[in-house]
Amino acid sequence: MPSTLEAPPRGSLKSVNPYNGDVLKTYEEMTPKAVEAAIAAAQEAFLSWRETSFAHRAGILRKVAKLMCERREELATIMTKEMGKKIGDARPEIDLCATIFDYYADEGEKILAPKEYNTKEGKGTLINQPTGIVYGIQPWNFPFYQPSRVAAPQLMAGNVVLTKHASNVPQSAEAFDNILKEAGVPEGVHTNLQLSARNAGTIIDDDRVQGVAFTGSNKGGAAVGEQAGRNVKKTVMELGGVDPFIVLEDADMDVTLERFKFGKLHATGQICIAAKRIILVESIAQEFLDRAIKMFADLEPGDPLDENSGYGPVCTEKAAIDLERQIDESVKAGAKILVGGNRDGAFIEPTIMTNIPKGSPADVEELFGPVALIRIVKDEEEAIRVANDSDFGLGGSVHTNDLERGRRIAERIESGTCFVNQISWTYASMPMGGVKKSGYGRELADLGIMEFVNQKLICVFDKDHVI
Repeated sequence: MPSTLEAPPRGSLKSVNPYNGDVLKTYEEMTPKAVEAAIAAAQEAFLSWRETSFAHRAGILRKVAKLMCERREELATIMTKEMGKKIGDARPEIDLCATIFDYYADEGEKILAPKEYNTKEGKGTLINQPTGIVYGIQPWNFPFYQPSRVAAPQLMAGNVVLTKHASNVPQSAEAFDNILKEAGVPEGVHTNLQLSARNAGTIIDDDRVQGVAFTGSNKGGAAVGEQAGRNVKKTVMELGGVDPFIVLEDADMDVTLERFKFGKLHATGQICIAAKRIILVESIAQEFLDRAIKMFADLEPGDPLDENSGYGPVCTEKAAIDLERQIDESVKAGAKILVGGNRDGAFIEPTIMTNIPKGSPADVEELFGPVALIRIVKDEEEAIRVANDSDFGLGGSVHTNDLERGRRIAERIESGTCFVNQISWTYASMPMGGVKKSGYGRELADLGIMEFVNQKLICVFDKDHVI
């Protein structure tokens, strides 16, 4: 049944340019009546959408991909103005979204094909059926990619999706929904919910909602998971990360420093799988630091729409203030800043810190921005111990010229993904997700589309069969 909980009061959602503080657009939150209508429309749409063919769904997904490619500059600009991502980082995000929609258009039917079981107990067929409404609660750091990795697989599977995007990216949320509708996604099959976080939770209690896909903070994920658990609903959680970036003594330093720069400064470091804990074997530590410090010191802030800007702002001035607090408290506890560390409005200088004290914010919290935390270790074994000394386990990377050595180390890192000679990244055709407090479940590839389907076993026996 629909939720009977009284919803908090409604307000407005503002799209604010973090570069200059300009209010770009203001949206009124949906009323409880409008939310109820959206859920009802989604449930009604599901009854017909689940009956459509894979070919029909694939055709629409390919149209979404085509439109994203055609509107690449427009969508990237919306993203850059709304959350500060450099335009050179925003364009590839749109490309990735198109790839995701094309991937599921091409592969979805094959992944979901029936599987035959032929055992000594008998024969059975496993079929994959859609379950209904999937509720996606999305963060702001990848405004188009995040909803794409829920919508593309779930729409292909025959489910319908309600997307509650982050409150500070309402224009991106609207643009994403408009692209889907223009591509032919029927009303109710995908719905954008313009809601603040305080009004997002009651939807989880609605019996028509079958599952929740959440990406965000560990605290937020714990609250969503608890509420979903009370309602016996499947969840997929992609939470925070403090990914290790291990540099061994035989790494190619030129290549590794470029990987480090990308892994730490892409999207101004506001990535769950960003390179956060830089673990250096002591024999190469000084060379790495000398070059990394100069690299960061030479960067100049600027308009994220300017191709030549060294770095842009973080998503909001509040986020910058919170990051500044984490840096300052860590320094008071004994951490040392090697470069950067200052704030100007929503800008945080690219920062490198070392001597991280146990229990300080830099040690136990996720610093979501352009801040690299340095750990110097004696050897490979200590690097692995330091990498695993965390409550989080999202991604990680190992940098070495010995590929087999890199693979062996990667296998020992406690994380959902670990890359050798590249930062952790995301691909439509490869699953991603975390362990420990970084969450559970997987998104993308074959595993992602299977999360919210009913894997139903059908066994057919003649009347004489005895159990």
